[in-house]
Amino acid sequence: MELRQLEYFVTVTEQASFTRAATQLHVAQPGVSAQLRQLERELGHELLDRSGRQVRLTAAGAAVLPYARAALDAAGGVREVADELAELRRGEAALGMVTGCGGIGVPDLLAEFHAEHPAIEISLVEDASDRLAAAVIGGSLDVALIGRSGPPLERLDRQIVIDDTLVAAVEPAHRLARRSAIALADLAELPLISLPRGTGLRTALDAACATAGLQPTIAFEAADPKILAELARRGLGVAILAASMVSNDPAGLHGLDIVQPRLRGRIELVWRATGPISPAARALIDAARRFFAQCGLGG
Repeated sequence: MELRQLEYFVTVTEQASFTRAATQLHVAQPGVSAQLRQLERELGHELLDRSGRQVRLTAAGAAVLPYARAALDAAGGVREVADELAELRRGEAALGMVTGCGGIGVPDLLAEFHAEHPAIEISLVEDASDRLAAAVIGGSLDVALIGRSGPPLERLDRQIVIDDTLVAAVEPAHRLARRSAIALADLAELPLISLPRGTGLRTALDAACATAGLQPTIAFEAADPKILAELARRGLGVAILAASMVSNDPAGLHGLDIVQPRLRGRIELVWRATGPISPAARALIDAARRFFAQCGLGG
């Protein structure tokens, strides 16, 4: 059974004529008749009474007609939905954001995307980087901003949004404020103020300490880098922050380069490298890549 046969059946019924139906369908009349005979043979019932001047439904045809119309309506709905998705008149897109990276313009990105595609439903999830990456691979998220310090993740494409040196930040009166650098081994013995596990900054710190056989002393954790900076200003410890944040700090936090080894942290935009991606998700990925490139944060 083919949709074409059902279309011919419904049209012949509505026109009460093979000739008029063939004209409307832009098909030769013998072709319409042959397809309907084939449909009747497949169903095992005559659907049309051809004995009079007008074609009429048999009892079997009257029973089949509503289902034929429903099938054609459903097929039309499939085409309509596909067209709407292609034209981004509807759809859903989900973005993940690693804890602690709220200051890189995500609200602006989502506002611009919503203005351009108001019918697409957008969701935002904040979580640790490893869980966000797993969610993108698994398909529950379409794209995510994650913190990284190691090599690219398998099964994900990426765009680097931020790649910055990490520094140890102290308030101006701190005993370390006269120094320009500090070794990682010395830093690990001090009370540190850091983002939580799973963030790019913390991952870089933990990985470097593990490689060196060190156990850092984390005195305070907070998800907002601004809180880390404020705790350091109050003399409560040494904050691990991106160098750009310290250099732009109006309150005058003093940054020490972390050496032996130097530490860097990245924020990456990641999305699935393989598998199907919906038009709405693709639009969000493209919008995010353009947004961060235009902001000078990624390429």
